[in-house]
Amino acid sequence: MLGSTHGTLTTHFRARVVACGEEPHAAVHSMAVAAAEGDLDVSGRPLHAPVPDLDRFFRPESVAVIGASDTEGRPNTGITRQLVAWAERVGARLHPVHPTRESVFGRTCSRSVADLPEQVDLAVLLVGDPLPVIEELGQAKVKFAVAFASGFAETGEEGAAAQARLAAAVERSGLRLLGPNTNLNAFEAFRDDLDGPAIALITQSGHQGRPVYTLQELGVRLSHWAPTGNEADLETADFISYFAERPEVGAIAAYVEGLKDGRSFLLAADRAARAGVPVVAVKVGRTETGARTAASHTGKLTGADQVVDAAMRQFGVIRVDGLDELQDTAALLARARKPQADGVVVYSISGGTGAHFSDLATGAGLRLPTLSEEKQRELHAWIPGYLNVANPVDNGGHPVGDWRGRKIIDAILADPDVGVLICPITGPFPPMSDRLAQDLVDAAETTDKLVCVVWGSPVGTEDAYRTTLLGSSRVATFRTFGNCITAVKAYLDHHRFAASYRSPFDEAPRTPSPSFRKAQALMRPGHQLSEHAAKQLLRAYGIRVPREQLVTSAAASVRAAGLVGYPVVMKASGARLAHKTELGLVKVGLTSASQVRDAYRELTDIARYEGVELDGVLVCQMIERGVEMMVGVTHDALFGPTVTVGLGGVLVEVLHDAAVRVPPFGEDQARAMLGELRGRALLEGVRGGPPVDVDALVEVVLRVQRMALELGDDLSELDINPLMVLGRGQGAVALDALAVCR
Repeated sequence: MLGSTHGTLTTHFRARVVACGEEPHAAVHSMAVAAAEGDLDVSGRPLHAPVPDLDRFFRPESVAVIGASDTEGRPNTGITRQLVAWAERVGARLHPVHPTRESVFGRTCSRSVADLPEQVDLAVLLVGDPLPVIEELGQAKVKFAVAFASGFAETGEEGAAAQARLAAAVERSGLRLLGPNTNLNAFEAFRDDLDGPAIALITQSGHQGRPVYTLQELGVRLSHWAPTGNEADLETADFISYFAERPEVGAIAAYVEGLKDGRSFLLAADRAARAGVPVVAVKVGRTETGARTAASHTGKLTGADQVVDAAMRQFGVIRVDGLDELQDTAALLARARKPQADGVVVYSISGGTGAHFSDLATGAGLRLPTLSEEKQRELHAWIPGYLNVANPVDNGGHPVGDWRGRKIIDAILADPDVGVLICPITGPFPPMSDRLAQDLVDAAETTDKLVCVVWGSPVGTEDAYRTTLLGSSRVATFRTFGNCITAVKAYLDHHRFAASYRSPFDEAPRTPSPSFRKAQALMRPGHQLSEHAAKQLLRAYGIRVPREQLVTSAAASVRAAGLVGYPVVMKASGARLAHKTELGLVKVGLTSASQVRDAYRELTDIARYEGVELDGVLVCQMIERGVEMMVGVTHDALFGPTVTVGLGGVLVEVLHDAAVRVPPFGEDQARAMLGELRGRALLEGVRGGPPVDVDALVEVVLRVQRMALELGDDLSELDINPLMVLGRGQGAVALDALAVCR
């Protein structure tokens, strides 16, 4: 444990040196203060995301372009021209740098970084190898640099080594680097005539951000674009933390191919969750093919997708599958006001359209409340009595063409159980569709409730769509049913999450528990523990195990059975035994001394035949009634220790019904894990069986999490299977356990 903690502290120490510009001894002192103030968790990891001061990156006062050119036909010329235009827009002084040029685009050219006329905030490197320039930039006290050059980690081992050298040079220099393998997206022109909360965009592949960028043409404001590239230094997490603190940012949209560091990402997501700023992300790598492609493009680990998915959900990051979902969901979350209620009403001019949309919405988990009889009578004042107005509301078509249309919309929005009104318009049918669109826009201006329209026409040139709907900042307009449902569910889920969010980092343990000191004495670095030793580890953390004794003779096994109490279970116990049942090394339901004596001899004979070294035979209390679960710890390459809970016994291998979380997490997340299991009904009692002790199961999950946090890298793997969860109020017992020490 001391070794792993020291490694983590060393990493944090280096980060503090670079970020604060401190001398090493000063950084050590700062770390001691941070630890004393509770800024580090029990394993020495930071509990809060640092917020890099990126103001001078996005709004520099002075910019140097290294390798600037104005020779037509050269790639650097087009880039330089764009940077000149960008510098003029943001009010920055631009200084071209080139060893052989006197001027570039009429600006005096410096021969080198050392010859710059002033200290600059940002250096843009238009050079094939940025490494030699980094040291010069550090000496010149440049704050930020951008490296476009490719040929680094995205190309394989040799490129990864080159990127490591670049990252080390950046760390020594004290500047912050965007890239390499990035592009000009950060220097795009953003419309300044749009109002309201903005979307801040982060992409690892620049082209994948284009759909979000073009939302400006539909009236959606965009404030920043961070194309992170290979993330040798600045990473997605840095920009999430920064954007979450910006008052103009209403939502953060991200296209992520690989996470540089799982912990940094979670801390950044936590900062956004604390600020109430939604993060919507496309994270590629769900499939083996996708993961392989992502790694070849950015040179990063994609992480086990189930862990990534759980970690994002745990910290409120909304994961979507496509770029169209990214743009629609981010736009809605950025602009929509806090919901007044979570009830959704579907309003249409066609019964078929309403039924179809309602089926999809209900299947996605949206709540479509049945309108009260009083509300239905009110709606029938304008809608023929033979039409359904319970929800979905079918107006039959004609009322939308006259004064009744607005009355219907206002009446629906006045219902206190309604927070969202969705009107799918499958195709234009002027003049009624024009009147319907205008009524929806006018009504949206008078309410805090969300009004959504799905404009289903494939043409999209209709005036009702282009002018009326897109001209409204209050109506959320979609082109497909699916995107509308995805966005609305994300909107309601986000605000539900934000209303109850408590940062798990605030409750993370800062100091080791007495259990940790007991557990340390049981660890055997580089070895798998025997079942007996693994259960002692569980006991150290207060996890209940059966009454049992470890014996080394047939006579001792009989005495142990008498003490434990019949019937008993007997198991071979050894440090290298993982699957005892398959080898015949488990005997169940022994009820007499002769059976126990014979079982001891048989178990030791099998072990001798199989060449398995034993530390003895366990004589265990037999526990039969309950639900078999499993709880375990594994290590993810990105996020470190993860905790898994699922159906136990052989079911975990057959059904793969399990949920995972990344520590730290609280009781609410432990219970949410159980809610995600397909077999959760077993915990509630089936076929007349009583419900089991869910509270005890949750407590075991939390104790295992504490173990994972405190033992850290020293505990490579833990598998409690089965964990027998007994009837309500009777607890849970770990019948078997496997632990591997790193």
